[in-house]
Amino acid sequence: MNTFLIVVLLLAMIMVVISLVRGVVAFLQSTKIDLESGQQVDATEMQLKQNKAMMARVKWQAVAIAVIAIMLAVAN
Repeated sequence: MNTFLIVVLLLAMIMVVISLVRGVVAFLQSTKIDLESGQQVDATEMQLKQNKAMMARVKWQAVAIAVIAIMLAVAN
């Protein structure tokens, strides 16, 4: 059981990093587009992608925290 939870925790941690990188890349691209165009009307496609990636990061962090809580509960 403990091994399974560690594997799940590692996968969740990897997904956190992937989501973070994708969100930062989208942020940098949207900032570059804003600077080049000189005007901002509404949320661009890249900004929506950034928001989606950051929400995914928060979800994966919640999964990782839940797995750690389960591991602590099982240990006690």
